[in-house]
Amino acid sequence: MHIAIVSFEGFNELDSLIALGILNRIKTPGWRVSIASPTAQVRSMNGLLMEAQISLQEACTADAVIVGSGSRTREVVEDAELMAQLQFDPARQLLAAQCSGALILAKLGLLDGVPACTDVTTKPWVVAAGVDVLNQAFFAKGNLATAGGCLASQYLAAWVIARLAGTEAAISAIDYVAPVGEKEEYVVRTMKNISPYL
Repeated sequence: MHIAIVSFEGFNELDSLIALGILNRIKTPGWRVSIASPTAQVRSMNGLLMEAQISLQEACTADAVIVGSGSRTREVVEDAELMAQLQFDPARQLLAAQCSGALILAKLGLLDGVPACTDVTTKPWVVAAGVDVLNQAFFAKGNLATAGGCLASQYLAAWVIARLAGTEAAISAIDYVAPVGEKEEYVVRTMKNISPYL
């Protein structure tokens, strides 16, 4: 299984890297998680320079894709050449979007008739794109999932793991990264959020 985390210039570190860390807790042979970007390097909203591991073209062939958010998402959706590279297909891929990543899926027409979660800053733009925005941290329908709020990235990661490797694998991954003394609470909350959509 190959999971791509799409990160653009101005990406939010919490969105991309929390998901990367949790997804990489799965050690099954053939399980691979990659950062995908339109350029060899992208700089985060706080100045972190990160190297891409794969291209956007390769991300389009992944088994699952998480589209991260960032401070320049509106520039991304206005770049027709860049958007044309995002050939995602929920019929053959799990597609997830974190915060303003929902705007990208909306502009690609992938959220037609599907409500979404996003952050409060992005909400007006997603609504303007014709998508109903829910006041909750996570929602999924079929192979599409969205999350709102940086720390909701754990829900996207757990959903992807549960769909591709099973519920027990998702529970194990969240348990591993949860704070000591709060592991049961974190696992219960995560599973409460994603279980209705598995």
